[in-house]
Amino acid sequence: MCTWQVLVHGPLARLDERVSRALVDTVPRAVSEPAADLGNLTVALPVLACAMAYAAWRGRRAAAAFAGLAMALVPLLVVPLKLWTARPGPLEPWAHGYFPSGHTATAMVAYVSATFLVSRRLLPLAVLLTALTATGLVLRGFHWPLDVLASVALCLPLLHWPALAARYGRVAPPATPAPEKR
Repeated sequence: MCTWQVLVHGPLARLDERVSRALVDTVPRAVSEPAADLGNLTVALPVLACAMAYAAWRGRRAAAAFAGLAMALVPLLVVPLKLWTARPGPLEPWAHGYFPSGHTATAMVAYVSATFLVSRRLLPLAVLLTALTATGLVLRGFHWPLDVLASVALCLPLLHWPALAARYGRVAPPATPAPEKR
């Protein structure tokens, strides 16, 4: 629905633009820009790579591979939509390719996948990092709110693979023989 509204410049897209204009630069850029940067490849990918290495070291190579595959699919989903919609940016109407947000997609898949590989107890932190990224992108004026919402909707299915691999791909610890009774 988000894509359709952006393509036809429907009422939801117009509301999105009004909301964005009201939000941009309502917090200092020194706050919004670092939050937006959490979705940069140079920040999110090392987090996922460390989690993948940890999972592989713990014998969960399939789970690590599925997390890497989910991350590799992000640009394959995001880039064609950016080219197709050619949506201009909130602060750069001459530039195109803002819908959906690649930074939000990167942050979401990297941080949530990493939690599935390390500990599900970290899931609130992954959600917080993704929300900070999305909020920073909107408040800084790098993306419209629909851009980040579309990325979340687009990437939710990608997270099923790492989640399933984390749940069912665990290697059972080797059985230890019972001590002999004398």
